Formats: sequence, C-alpha cells, structure tokens
Amino acid sequence: MSRRKKPTQEGRRPSTGVSSRIYSRENVGRYSERARQRRRGRMVKRGVLGGLLAVLLVGVVGVGAWFVRVTGNLSGNGVLGEGIRMILNDSDVAREPFYILLLGTDGRPGEDTYRSDSIILARVDPTEKQATLISIPRDTMVVYNGETMKINATHSVDGPEGVVKAVNQLCFGGEQKISHYAEINFEGMEQLIDAVGGIDLNATEEVDDPEHLDIKIETGYQHMDGATALTYARCRYTYADGDYTRMRHQRQVLAALASKILNELDATTVMGIVEALSEVVMTTLSPQDIISVANAMRGMDVENDMYVANVPSYADDTTYVNGVSYVFVYESKLADMMERVDAGENPQGPQTSGQDTSGASTAGDILGSATSDGEDEAE
Repeated sequence: MSRRKKPTQEGRRPSTGVSSRIYSRENVGRYSERARQRRRGRMVKRGVLGGLLAVLLVGVVGVGAWFVRVTGNLSGNGVLGEGIRMILNDSDVAREPFYILLLGTDGRPGEDTYRSDSIILARVDPTEKQATLISIPRDTMVVYNGETMKINATHSVDGPEGVVKAVNQLCFGGEQKISHYAEINFEGMEQLIDAVGGIDLNATEEVDDPEHLDIKIETGYQHMDGATALTYARCRYTYADGDYTRMRHQRQVLAALASKILNELDATTVMGIVEALSEVVMTTLSPQDIISVANAMRGMDVENDMYVANVPSYADDTTYVNGVSYVFVYESKLADMMERVDAGENPQGPQTSGQDTSGASTAGDILGSATSDGEDEAE
C-alpha cells in the first residue's frame, strides 16, 4: 500500500478584518497608548494596595509600641518583677473571680521608701459583675518574719511582696489567694480622678481640718475633682473613730470611681484610660487584663453589687505593745467574714471599729443619695 502524503502545511495567512485594523501601522500609536494606560492602572492598584498595607503595618507597629510602653509603665518599669509574681495566685481575670490587693501609699516622686497608707483587699467577679472591698487598718498588728509590726510596715521591709504575704496570712491563713497587686500614691490618685473627669459622690461627713488639709468639704451630694476627692479620702483627725471613717471614705471614693468608669465613660475611651492609669498606677495587671476586666464589668450596678466592709478590729488602751499602738483583729470574726467573701456573698462586716455587722454593707448603703439626703434635711 502506498502511504498518503501528509498535506503540506499552509503558510500563515495575512490577518484581515478587526485584527488587521488593530495591529495595522496606522493604529500602533493608539495600541501603545492603551497599553500604557493598562500598565498605569496596574501601577495605581499596586500603589493603593501598598499604601493600605503600609497604613496597616504602621497601625500594628503603633499598637505594639503602645502595649510595650504601657506594659512597662504598669510594671513600674521592672519594679514589679518575678519576685512578686511567684507569690501571686494564677487566675483568668476575665472569666473567674480573683483577689487584687490595692495599696495607696504616701510615697512622693523620687522617694525610695514609703508606707502603705491605705490597704484594701478586693475580690472581683467578672462573671457576675460583682465586687467586694475589704479595708485593712494600716496599724493592724501582724507578725512578719518573726517580728511584731504594723501591717503597713511590711511594705517598707519587703516592698509589695511583703504586704501581699502579710495580707494572705491575715485573711487566708497563709494560703496564696491574692492574684494581683496595684499601687498608687496620693498624687497619682488625684491625677486618675481628674483623667476620668471627676466623680459624683455624696459626702456623708464634712471635712474641715485646716491644720492638715487645704480643702474644706460640706456634706451632701457633689461633683469632686481629684484634689477634693483625695482630701475626702485622707481626712481622719477630726473624726471620733479616726482611721475607720477615713477607710469608709476611701471605699466611697473607689465605688464612685468604679461607677464612673464602668457606667458613664464610652467604651472607646478604655485604651486612653489604661494609658492614663499606666502613668500613675503600678500593677501586675497587663493592659490586656485591664481592658478585659473593664469590658466584662461594664454596666455593673455598683451601688447594689459592690459589697464593702472593714476588717473586724479595734484599738484602745489595751492594744499597746511595747509602747506602740496597734489595731487588734477579731480573728474568728474575720475568718467567718472571709468565708462569705470567698463565696461571693455579703461579707456582713463592720463599717467602723468593732465587730458590729448590723450596719450598711453595700456601696449604695455607705454612699447614700441626694434624694434621701434632701428628705432627711426636710424632716
């Protein structure tokens, strides 16, 4: 059989029609211009995308730098290191109840040694939007490292670690229950209150002590700036039960401050508040912790869901040891009270010296209201 020859492949025919018109010499200029436009369009798109990516990158870097700076500030730039963290109880602050020790100090900028002037053990329950504030008299007698001293002196001996250990021993029999620590001095508290625009508070006692304090405060519902609120929280010499009234005023100020932050400020201001906090507060809480807890507690009914009390205790002529005046604690009453606190219940603790638990027990009880004040005055 003879093989059939493959047909000879025809040569490419010249283009005709539309193709010939597009690629004709007459249209080379137009084609080049369109090509340039397409390239320019691609370059513009790449430029826009590149710009967006650059903005995002700057934002991420900026937020990262913010967290690094604020975290450093909150830790006291290394003052609160591994030493205190090793004695703190690990907890998920946004999802479970935790204890935080709050200290107000008489420290001034540049000072290396100072005392814890105000000591408050707080239990915070973000799941129930509930909190408890327990004031501990600064002159409470404790035995620390084998030596009898006032509880606020433990801060001078071993810093934050000392007072955390002492409060764990006093309130929990030495069990390690405190999860976080926060410290602020007088000037810092004034700045913090001013940073949130002041607080609204019903002054249940007047302040008139020109020998020690510059500001006079009348009783009644009023708006307080930082200096006024700090004065209210510091006064003690003019009251019959001295430090106990001062501790009650401190709980009032903290309750009013919590109400302002959790119920009146816009959520978008949280990062600004955290930054303001970092300038005046030293704490083991991270920025993420503070934001998480604030978001979880937002909308809290402070007047009804914040319990307040002080440690059942007393001071009189019998509480002197080696010539030093101390505050003695009713230990069995304190143990019973802390069981209730740990369960998230009303502590049923006193608001002044002694062990009487028949008085007020919520923030609303000790804050009173403008309406009730007016009615009382009318009567």
